[in-house]
Amino acid sequence: MEYMETQGQTAQTRVMDQPPEIITTKDLAYLKDAMSWELTAMKKCYHFARECSDAEVRNILERAGKMHQKHYEILLKHVDVKKSIS
Repeated sequence: MEYMETQGQTAQTRVMDQPPEIITTKDLAYLKDAMSWELTAMKKCYHFARECSDAEVRNILERAGKMHQKHYEILLKHVDVKKSIS
């Protein structure tokens, strides 16, 4: 476990090995926000890659878009109710 010293008080910070089986309303709201950010970033990367005339920059933007898409799909797995019930 990791400990933090804050203004004379000791606060304990725990790191989870596995995500919890139950997602709270607050967790779900955060996941939805994170998914929205990833989706927006992915769309912007692909948009600017199409607009770019420099092949090297276009390749970098496409790779960044794929990274954001992968992050979006990972987050989607955590909120996909059908898969978690099966």
